[in-house]
Amino acid sequence: MATSLLSLRVNGEEQLLAAPDHWTLLELLRYRLRLTGSKQGCDKGDCGACTVLVNGQPTLSCITLGKSCEGAEITTIEGVASPDGPSPLQRAFDVTGALQCGFCQPGMILSAQALLDKNPCPSDAEMREALSGNLCRCTGYTKIYEAIKLASGQGGVLPGGKEALTGPVPTCFGPPAAGMNVVGARGRKADSIRKATGEAIYADDIALPRMLHGKLLRSPYAHARLKRVDTSRAEALPGVYAVATGKDAPVRFGIIPWTPDEYALAVDKVRYVGDPVAAVAAVDEETAIRALDLIDVEYEVLPAMLDLQKALDPGAPLVHDVDWKDRPREDNLCKEVDLSFGEVAAALTSSDAVVENDWFYEGSTHAPIEPHCAVASWSPDGQLTLWSASQVTHYLHRELSKVLGIPSEKIRVIQPALGGAFGGKSEPFSLEFASAILAKKAGRPVKILYTREEVFYAHRGRHPMAMHFKVAGNKDGTITAVESDILIDGGAYHSFGLITTYYAGQLLPGPVNFGSYHFRAKRVYTNKPACGPKRGHGSVQPRFAFEGALDELAEKLGIDPVDIRLRNAMVSGQKTVNGQHLPSTGLKECLDAVVASSGWRERRGKLPSGRGLGVACSMYISGTAYPIYPNEMPQSGVIVKGDRSGKLTVTCGANDIGQGSDGMLAYIIAEETGISPDDILVVSADTDLTPVDLGAYSSRITYMAGIAAQEAGHKLREKLVAAVAAKWGVPPAQVGVSFGAYYDREQPGKQVSGRDALVLAEAAAGVPLVESGGYRTRKVGADYRGGTIGASPAYSTTAHIAEVSVDRETGVVTVEKVWVAHDCGRAINPQLVEGQIEGSVYMGYAEALMEAHTFDERGLHTGPNLLDYRLPTSKDTPDIFARIIETLDPGGPYGAKEAGEGPLHPIIPAIANAIYDAVGVRMRRLPFTPERVLEALRARDAANQAAV
Repeated sequence: MATSLLSLRVNGEEQLLAAPDHWTLLELLRYRLRLTGSKQGCDKGDCGACTVLVNGQPTLSCITLGKSCEGAEITTIEGVASPDGPSPLQRAFDVTGALQCGFCQPGMILSAQALLDKNPCPSDAEMREALSGNLCRCTGYTKIYEAIKLASGQGGVLPGGKEALTGPVPTCFGPPAAGMNVVGARGRKADSIRKATGEAIYADDIALPRMLHGKLLRSPYAHARLKRVDTSRAEALPGVYAVATGKDAPVRFGIIPWTPDEYALAVDKVRYVGDPVAAVAAVDEETAIRALDLIDVEYEVLPAMLDLQKALDPGAPLVHDVDWKDRPREDNLCKEVDLSFGEVAAALTSSDAVVENDWFYEGSTHAPIEPHCAVASWSPDGQLTLWSASQVTHYLHRELSKVLGIPSEKIRVIQPALGGAFGGKSEPFSLEFASAILAKKAGRPVKILYTREEVFYAHRGRHPMAMHFKVAGNKDGTITAVESDILIDGGAYHSFGLITTYYAGQLLPGPVNFGSYHFRAKRVYTNKPACGPKRGHGSVQPRFAFEGALDELAEKLGIDPVDIRLRNAMVSGQKTVNGQHLPSTGLKECLDAVVASSGWRERRGKLPSGRGLGVACSMYISGTAYPIYPNEMPQSGVIVKGDRSGKLTVTCGANDIGQGSDGMLAYIIAEETGISPDDILVVSADTDLTPVDLGAYSSRITYMAGIAAQEAGHKLREKLVAAVAAKWGVPPAQVGVSFGAYYDREQPGKQVSGRDALVLAEAAAGVPLVESGGYRTRKVGADYRGGTIGASPAYSTTAHIAEVSVDRETGVVTVEKVWVAHDCGRAINPQLVEGQIEGSVYMGYAEALMEAHTFDERGLHTGPNLLDYRLPTSKDTPDIFARIIETLDPGGPYGAKEAGEGPLHPIIPAIANAIYDAVGVRMRRLPFTPERVLEALRARDAANQAAV
């Protein structure tokens, strides 16, 4: 291996580095200089997370040969700040909420910096062009544009504008909601400035002494029996320290305790291309990769079930020969649900109009910019510490104990900063078990980082669904019946499949009312990567079909699509036809907001040919009523501790994956205690340090961890008030609490800071102040089998209107603008809520027009990279106008509900309905590619001609 001595100037310092000639600039920066702010997201120059400046020009360091930069001036994100602190641009990204997961943002900031260096006051078009090489999966780019505008002096949310960016910015910089001290104020995220400067540590940034690098050998076949796995040649390779196979982990696992059907490494069969067979730990990645080639595997290739319908045929080859209890299986049916509410058949017969059609939702994947990564280390006394890019630390902890066969108290799981997830990291994966097994065998820490291709095969993304819907209604616009029959492609393993099959039907009723309802759903095993939960789990697909069918029904009845939704709008306190209780819902307010802002009444049906408007709405859960497995623990616990420094430390097991749950906890504790958020440290997702929280899924954290924080903060506040009252010699009721201060209600001007109140209280108690709160399951849901699945303590509501243009010659659909109104109850931090809304719209828009997680006849993914699997860039994404609607929920913290998943659901059917308004064709299969649009136009024209 040839090695050269390179001279570079990095962040203003001369560097002389010895490195292999084939190393990229990114490898030099990360592995030689430990400048980990530049990220590896795609391996191929597709995502832009690795962007640095080379002689002032944005450069993709992952595809730039290190040797080619000899003598160059290189700036990484670590070199943007000055000795006085972060640069104005970094602060602008921080204060505008442009940093969610933050993984892509170092590269984004450097591209933005290069733009501002050339053009201090760029236009919107210039910003979009300059950022088009940098993918962001979280934000929808809107807040990023706001950050650049603020930094360039074009206005923004921060009082004082650009000039205020030259010094530290407080966490809260906007007025709170009426009657609140902190809640409702716009503000920064708890950790965002560290993400803006490259200081945040993600899993792949961790480097432990003597650490080895692990790799997984994956099956080249979609379906095969394992006859022999011989690792002897790999074990003999110099630099290899450990090799593992399925025999090292023969216990099945699964996120749902009733359906474990996976092994960490294949034991008997492989069930999709990419199924892990063996694992190697070596001194470096290159040696580990060479070792994989030396593992001899004998496969007995079996017929692969890749077609959803054929997998259900009698006599079809079985993906799984036995179920999780080792009972012989007879078919590939994973789960079936069949539930009926009311007299559906009679209603379909008697209604004034019925719409019946087939719909197909193509599978899609999460594509977080951060790949999966895990680092495992064992102490001499047998304690395992695992750092993992996981959004379910608690459940990973549980499954590690089960598979490895060691007590849970001997395992510590830590979630570092996490670079996006969207459901894609919401269950255990092979790399977490494999890294632990290899580290134990080798006696050294082991890191396993997936390549981007491996992320595609690990998958757990959106299920493909073939859907047959009937929707009926009367002339007055009443929806009398809905019948759905859904076939779900689950892939090779169960994952969340039991839940998905119920969600496909349970979450559809609401926020519009059904007179009667029948749904059937079958989830089927196929020889493809397992599907699981992606943002809006299980209910995005049927929402697409139903909202499209509802527009067709409205047309048959001669009713405006908005009006048919308003006439059937559910109200707070109502129950859905399948028994789910909606404590609060703001559908009417959401529809009114988007109708007014889009000019729907004046413009729909009157735009130029090829231009159209479409509407859709939805609701979503704010946490599941029950944990994934039965237990007596609270769903979420929060502990708050004060010390003599006048600061608070909040610990909670919740997973902040970029949505800002750490900041939410700080806001709520600040609201309750009068301690400024600037003086509150949040420690989360560490199983040794924090109380249990079940993870970032089902939009549960704001509601459930929020209530726990409110309870803990209130208890602490009582002690602080008592201490201040004693100091002043007044009754506790006379002491008020405001932002950062305690004051005497009867003596204006007499006050003490929140920090001083904390010092007083600790001195009075004589011990450190510690208070805790918890959210325990509240029994909600209907009393039929499965009635608790989909049940939630609260539901959000969303309405979208999309404006599109369709080129009749090419079939290209352009989404011009999206107006979205989302009822999140109380917005704890409106800026972060807006970011969640915008990111949801972006992700749904991508599924509508671009994304397709598909496979060829061999089971090979058709495009396992971020170029062929198309994601919207800054140039593609439409203008998004987000509006927050607050119908306060009686159970949530200060009335708050979810904001992270619900806003995605309506965008896809809104676009489909807008296409119909534009060119008169109904799009019933995703994505809406130019080829499919042209095919629909030709079919319509042919039908019209035949009718003549």
